[in-house]
Amino acid sequence: MPASIDAILDALPYLLQGSLVTIGVVLGAMGLGLLIGVSLALGQVYGPRPLGVPIGLYIWFFRGVPLLVLLFLFYFGLFSLMGLNLSAFAVAAIVLGLISAAYQSQIFRGAILSLPEGQLKAARALGMSDTRAIVSVVLPQALRLSIPGWSNEYSIVLKDSAVAYALGVAEVMARAHFVATRTYEHLPLYVAAGMIFLILTFLGTRGLRMLEDKVRIPGYSR
Repeated sequence: MPASIDAILDALPYLLQGSLVTIGVVLGAMGLGLLIGVSLALGQVYGPRPLGVPIGLYIWFFRGVPLLVLLFLFYFGLFSLMGLNLSAFAVAAIVLGLISAAYQSQIFRGAILSLPEGQLKAARALGMSDTRAIVSVVLPQALRLSIPGWSNEYSIVLKDSAVAYALGVAEVMARAHFVATRTYEHLPLYVAAGMIFLILTFLGTRGLRMLEDKVRIPGYSR
């Protein structure tokens, strides 16, 4: 037991440095997923009918192919064919973002559809264009209503980020595995890595819950 504790204490600064890499991957993925996800949701709800076909294919593809396959497909295949020399960190953030966008789009789509149609009609009656009405009236409310689902998506992306070690990204799991193979203290080091992920999950979801309470729309239940 003392040897296990010593192994954790010795490796803790190294693992905490990896947590910064993990946070960077997650923030990049969530940000990219937000931008693409909102665009996909708006296309599904307000776009012309033919636009729904490519959007549906995008969502079907990125929700159906395993994460590890997509990481290898983009890192060793598509990006190389495109002549892009991206780091493993960038590829992990982009792929996780593309996957997250497929899920976030459905979160935002549900939030948009939950709003009364009369709001958009009222905005048009006030002389607003459809674009301005969506940006000024629909999206501010839909984004607020999407925070609970977005919080759940954060937890999923955080856990999925551990797979990025397969590309050599020096995040928490990769560093725990690196130290474990040299100290042979596999169990305590993987437990320490798991605890770091639990803490990051708690902090992230707690922060989003506070944001949800701060921007809650009167009249809408949690």
